[in-house]
Parts: sequence; structure tokens; C-alpha cells
Amino acid sequence: MRVWLPALLAAALVVGGAAVAALLAWPAGAVGASTTGLATVDLPAFAGRVRGVSVVDAHGRQVPVVLRGDTVWPRRQLSPGVRLTVTTRIRRPAWIGWLVGREVVRRTTLVTPLARLRSTLLRPRPGAAVRAEYDMPVSRIAVGHGRGRRLAPGRASVPLGVVARGRARAGTTTVAAAARPWEALSKPVRVSWFVAGRRPQAVAAPAVGGPLAPDGTLTLTFSEPVSALLGARRPRLEPAVRGRWRVTGRYTLSFRPAGFGFGLGGTVRLRLPRPVVVGGRVTRLVSWRVPTGSTLRLQQLLAQLGYLPLRWRPAAPPATDPRAEVAAAVSPPRGVFSWRYPNTPAPLRALWSPGRWNVVTEGAVMRFEDEHGLATDGVAGPQVWRALLRDERAGRRSPNGYSYVFVHETVPESLNLWHDGRIILTSPGNTGIPQAPTAPGTWPVFEHIPVGTMSGTNPDGSHYDDPGVRWISYFHGGDAIHAFPRASYGTPQSLGCVELPFAAAERVWPYTPVGTLVTVEP
Repeated sequence: MRVWLPALLAAALVVGGAAVAALLAWPAGAVGASTTGLATVDLPAFAGRVRGVSVVDAHGRQVPVVLRGDTVWPRRQLSPGVRLTVTTRIRRPAWIGWLVGREVVRRTTLVTPLARLRSTLLRPRPGAAVRAEYDMPVSRIAVGHGRGRRLAPGRASVPLGVVARGRARAGTTTVAAAARPWEALSKPVRVSWFVAGRRPQAVAAPAVGGPLAPDGTLTLTFSEPVSALLGARRPRLEPAVRGRWRVTGRYTLSFRPAGFGFGLGGTVRLRLPRPVVVGGRVTRLVSWRVPTGSTLRLQQLLAQLGYLPLRWRPAAPPATDPRAEVAAAVSPPRGVFSWRYPNTPAPLRALWSPGRWNVVTEGAVMRFEDEHGLATDGVAGPQVWRALLRDERAGRRSPNGYSYVFVHETVPESLNLWHDGRIILTSPGNTGIPQAPTAPGTWPVFEHIPVGTMSGTNPDGSHYDDPGVRWISYFHGGDAIHAFPRASYGTPQSLGCVELPFAAAERVWPYTPVGTLVTVEP
């Protein structure tokens, strides 16, 4: 017993030590990055088999994957530069599992590859292809607004499809790339290129002479450092626009407008502090066109502000900040128009068409311009849009209601004044004689004066000059509504104008400001 007991104890210690050693040293596999897939599972001999692989992102959301051989592949496109956690469960062989454990879990954190440009300022040789250089091979690339194209494996230097000659000796575009075929393209990165020359050069985004989004960012990239080329000086915008210039890189300046941005429908001119080569010519002045707002959004705003005989109700809560309102001007929100008055005259209803330019819209624009001291040309230019958006934000509405005049040329001729849902005056009137008729149609009043001189040529070739004519509202060429003394009214007697008795003209005049529509019906 004295001999066997120590031997048994020693044997137990040896077996226990071996078990501990096996538990600590038994191969368990490893998970690492893959050169093709998302991850690679390395299983040495006797390690067992993979029971399952799961992947989650930084927010704990499951990422669908599949294991093919020893490689983990994503089932959907993943963005580059995303941090993921890969969990692998390995089932050990049964004959050793009782000792070292039936299952082992391996976790690793990895980041999907992100290909980075070595430089965003390229300097190709004259006549050479412009190339983007990445810090790793890329599998796909998209240049500008083009669709992504596949590349041959192992390419880190990618031609952009431009040869640096002629006007393309300088240029700018955006590139987006994916290092793996299963990755989505990265966010676009702007690159610029310059062929060496004697004069400093510049390229702009968007391109000079092209469209500039009303709330977009204007970027200038120079061939020389901004500090060396411009010092503390900055380009000047004409007309002036609220916002500020920022140095966004050693060679780059950017301007982001504030408030309502660049004026809708206008031209933005940029005066540089010194001459540079832009678009192949030396200049200090470059320009862009700003798209105008949509006709539909113009009508929506005019209706809301009380310049149309219609209401507009948006389908969703309206924009609440200047940038959103500018975006809505280009891409109008959905909503419903309805007539403000149930007894709106049929001729006026027939003139209206939502989303299309028409005389109702033109008259409303002219009236808005007149009330805001703008040129009454009926064109919704930058000043009109800016004033419209300001009024909308401030809740200012037109206080004067809506007027409409329709003239019947059927004898007895008459004029009817409709205002805010009711006819407030009907008066006999005179229209043009056959030799100088009043043209049928609808026109907005373009000049509104209490007294003036009317002159012209009679049908027989003689001239007339009538001073002191009262209550004049011009609506078509030399045709106007005005007071004029006649022995009778209700028949063609004028030279194209609509003549009214003095009392009727005096009453009509306050209701026919610039922009009021006048319809003449035969």
C-alpha cells in the first residue's frame, strides 16, 4: 500500500496536468480579416467545425452573412469603413469535447476596408490621362455623376477618363470607390487637377457658366495654396449674398450661402481678387445661373399670401426654416387648391391652371411686385422670390382682397367689377369703334394713374391729345379703363379704351391696381 498509493497519486497528478494542458493548449480556431470576403475562419487540425457565424454592427443590428469554405461573405452590400463584430461558434470533436469543452466562441472586431485617395489635387503631365491614386486596390469606381464601373483586380491607380490637354488641362470632378465587390461605393470625394503653367489656375464646382443650386455650396480649388495666392483677400459675390467663405483645404475655398441662399432665377457673379486661368482663359470674373423656382410653388405662395382668388392647403406641415423653403421652391410640396369664393366668375375660372404659367399667375406676380416697390414686369425673378419667402415666413398677407373686371362688348356694352366674391359695380361703358376696336382677351393692368394725358392717332390720320383724363388703368397697349365725358354710354365710341362715366370710373379706379385682370368679351 505504501508503494502503490504514491504511484496512484503521481499518476493522477500527471493525468490532471495533461487535462489542464489540453484544455489550455487545444486548438480553438481564429477569425481574422479576409483579402476577398468579410472575414476568414482559421480551423487548425482537431479544432472542430464551425457551428455558426453572426455579425453585428456598432448599433447591435444583425448583418446577414454566409460561410463558404473558410470565408465569411455578407449577403448585402456594406458601406466602407464600418466597424463590425464577428462571432464564431466552434463545435469541438466529441472524443475531446468532454475534456476541453464542447463549444468555444471566438469574437473579433474588424472594419470594412475604406480606400482613400493619396491626394485630391492631381498634377498630370500634359497630354497624360488624369488618374486617381488610392492607398489600396479598388474593385469599382464612379466618376462624377456616372454609374460605378468594375475594375480589373489589383488596381490602385485608376484613370478618370480625361486626358489633360486643351480646356481639360485643369478640371474638377468627384470620385467614389469600393475596395471590395460586396461594398457600396464610398461617399464622393472631390478631386481637381492642373497641368503646370506660368499663371495660377482655378476650377470651380459647380462648373463655371453652369447651374448653381440656390442652397448649394460654391467651391473653388486653386493650383497654388490659398494663403500664397490670395492672402487674406476673398472673392466677392455680385449681387451680395449672405454667407461666409471658408478655407476647406490648403488649395480650396468654399462658400455656403445663408438664409434664402443664392437668388432663385438669377445670375451669380464672382469677382476674384486677382486674375487666374479659368476655363482656358485669364479672368477675374466668372458666373453661374441659379434655377428659378417652380411655377407650382410660386402659385402656392401667391395663394397663401392672398394674391390669387384661390386658397392652397398643404398636404403636410410647411417648411419652417429658410433652407427648407428654398428647397420647396424648387421641388414644391403636395397640396390642394380651392377657390376662395363660391361665385367666382366663369371666365376667371377658365383662365386658371395649377402648375402652368397663365395670366392669372402673371397678374398676381405684378400685383405683388407693385405692393413691394419692385419693377412690375410680371416675371418671378430673384427679388420676387426673396420677397415672397420673407412674407411667407413673416406671415404677411395682402390686405386689399382680389378684384376682377370683365367687359361685355355686346350692346348695351357694360363693365362689371367683381371684388372678394361679389359684384360691387355694374356700369354702362363704351369700347372701341370698328376702326379701332378693343381687342378681346384678358390682360393685367400695367399702369394705374389718377390723371394723365392720352394722345395718339385717329383713324383718319389726325392726332389727338387729351390732357386731364381721370382714373386711368392701362391694361393692353394703349387701351385703358378711364373716365371720359360722352352724351351716352353702352355703344362702341372709343379708340380702343373702355370709357366710363366719371362717377363709375372714380369708384372702379381704387379696385384696379397694377396686376388686376381685365377680360374683354365680344
